[in-house]
Amino acid sequence: MQKLIDGARKLGINLNDKQITQFKLYYQELVNWNKKFNLTTITDYQEVQIKHFLDSLTVTLALTKEELRQPGFSIIDIGTGAGFPGIPLNIFLPESRLVLLDSKAKKATFLQHIIEQLELSHAEIVVGRAEEIAHQPLFRQIFTLVVSRAVASLPTLVELALPFCQIGGEFVAQKKGKIKQEVIQASKAIESLGGKLKQVKKIELEELSDERYLIIIDKIYPTPEKYPRHPGIPVRRPILGGE
Repeated sequence: MQKLIDGARKLGINLNDKQITQFKLYYQELVNWNKKFNLTTITDYQEVQIKHFLDSLTVTLALTKEELRQPGFSIIDIGTGAGFPGIPLNIFLPESRLVLLDSKAKKATFLQHIIEQLELSHAEIVVGRAEEIAHQPLFRQIFTLVVSRAVASLPTLVELALPFCQIGGEFVAQKKGKIKQEVIQASKAIESLGGKLKQVKKIELEELSDERYLIIIDKIYPTPEKYPRHPGIPVRRPILGGE
């Protein structure tokens, strides 16, 4: 795990022995389960350290050390897939509450196994569509940090994610490539859902040199009850203006 250790240090993160052991076990289980469940196309030991584990930890650049360590800090990962970025963040912040949200039951089976194996006592799995779960009082507008590295467009992600975020919290979307136009297109959705664009932060790490960004959005007022709209609509008809 030397590549991860070195990369994390550049983020201001010094992984301890327990955390390194957890990441090693995570890698082993990911590769084993991937043979049956098709969790990721990236399975090389070095690449997983960089493109999954280190990439997930870059989310910490969106917050100060004080914010990350505040009592009651909670994270929800929307469309978590194989657990990225949520599980690496929870390994680093073991006292924080983590909710891993995914619509696919097969992936949830893997995720439940992983959080048990890694002994992440504050982590839980929720199976369902974000469009529906976000309307449940147990999950609506209560999380300090909402994260997603799902492949949906930013206007869609904003509608799915911001309803989970508490006032004063942040939504951080991980994006790659040319994103300027996508950020512009998301401006109406951000405003409509109660957010304000704080920063588009480029990841300045030689290990991750392929134009990776954090889109950091502050939650400044409550999301109207009508959002998110019914399942599928945020994808088919994203808020690009006038809604």
